[in-house]
Amino acid sequence: MIHIEWQRVLPILISIGVIIAVGVGRQFSRTFAVIAATMPLNVALGIFIIGSASEPRDDLVGFIGGLIIGLLPTYCFLFVAYFAARAGWHYVAVLGAGYLTWGVLLIVMLLVQRSLH
Repeated sequence: MIHIEWQRVLPILISIGVIIAVGVGRQFSRTFAVIAATMPLNVALGIFIIGSASEPRDDLVGFIGGLIIGLLPTYCFLFVAYFAARAGWHYVAVLGAGYLTWGVLLIVMLLVQRSLH
């Protein structure tokens, strides 16, 4: 009999479901597509995985604190992508500029975090 480790499979299935929901939903409602794309599913799945895998609450608290720190580069990704799109850039350039900004700020945030500990 096959044993399925739902703790590993569930995040993948939910991520696929979100991608499908955004793709299909954008044809019916831009609002639905935006809501589906911005739901904190990965955050919730990460908390579920860390929370169910570790007993000490310090691990979970540290993980959630890391998520908070990681959101700043993500917001900056969105701002850069928004202004690049408004400037008429091709979507590939919009994503490239957004990810470049995200990556640089993530490295800066990790260096700041490391220096504080």
